[in-house]
Amino acid sequence: HRDLHYPLRRQRQMCIRDSQYATDRFICRLVQSSSSTFQRVADAPSGYYNSMKVTIGTGTGATPSSGDGGNYFSYVAEGQDTSHFNWGSSNAKTVTLSFWVKCSIAGAFSVMIGNNALNRGYPASYTINSANTWEYKILSVTGDTSGTWPTDNTGGVRISWDWGNGSNFKGSAGAWASGDLRGGATGGTALCATSGATWQITGVQLEEGSQATPFEHEPYSVTLAKAQRYTYIIGDTQYQAIGHGTMYTATNGIFYVHTPVSMRSTPSISKTVDGNNVWLQSYVGASGLNTNASPQLGENSTNGRQNNFRVYVPSSNNSTTVGNSSWNQTMPNASLILNAEL
Repeated sequence: HRDLHYPLRRQRQMCIRDSQYATDRFICRLVQSSSSTFQRVADAPSGYYNSMKVTIGTGTGATPSSGDGGNYFSYVAEGQDTSHFNWGSSNAKTVTLSFWVKCSIAGAFSVMIGNNALNRGYPASYTINSANTWEYKILSVTGDTSGTWPTDNTGGVRISWDWGNGSNFKGSAGAWASGDLRGGATGGTALCATSGATWQITGVQLEEGSQATPFEHEPYSVTLAKAQRYTYIIGDTQYQAIGHGTMYTATNGIFYVHTPVSMRSTPSISKTVDGNNVWLQSYVGASGLNTNASPQLGENSTNGRQNNFRVYVPSSNNSTTVGNSSWNQTMPNASLILNAEL
């Protein structure tokens, strides 16, 4: 259930060839234009507050070739969250996808529900009846009795809204088929071919059964905790405390990060820097450094919950005494990122 109100990362980003996360773990990708943008905007139908908006950049206009498969908006559900669908068995259940959409172009568009391995897919079509108008769409999908559908913490079901993929990534509407069908149903409008075109979405819901039920509005804290299972960020426009640490050597420090929820798996670790190319302030007493040193992930928790992590930062301090306690914080407009995304 996604109302698109919690931005995992910056609220406005450029769409590039590599996948970029927008709000609430949705993925944006556009290979047709390097100047397209996506952002969370305060424009939504009654009962909602925000939506995700993509604006196609200038300099586009080329219709995607048959082999272009990089123009889409998608969401991947963890396998254990969709295991009750029983897909891949004779007991496969019907599901219903519902969402609100608004587009500057009227016409037929495509969407696909499939597995994250992209070797099974159900292409479908939906129609934008009036440009620049919020419209509610409902698509029911019979369960797939074939294919491999993970039921663990890896990627299970993938939903992909087509922004203009080539014919190699499309298939017949209304039937399960083998192959990479991320482009949905054959035909459909190639949003990416129109400079300045916009497309917005909110209120996405995928549920068991053949009927769409009213959107389940979750408390903000619930949605935030779900997002933090996949990405946890320490950083803000102001200094953000990480906590106390210890000098492992005279110049190299360690500190511990306790995440508010158990992460999906052992995360990768990275940082973003401020305008002075630094991210961490690490001090022993009144002396220390503002540093750009790359953090390294040490041993994670041994309780199987993936919520305690040791972070090792080389050259994080001036020469000091081994074992001294340090205090650590991210610089304004910088961050430390733990990423356990699918």
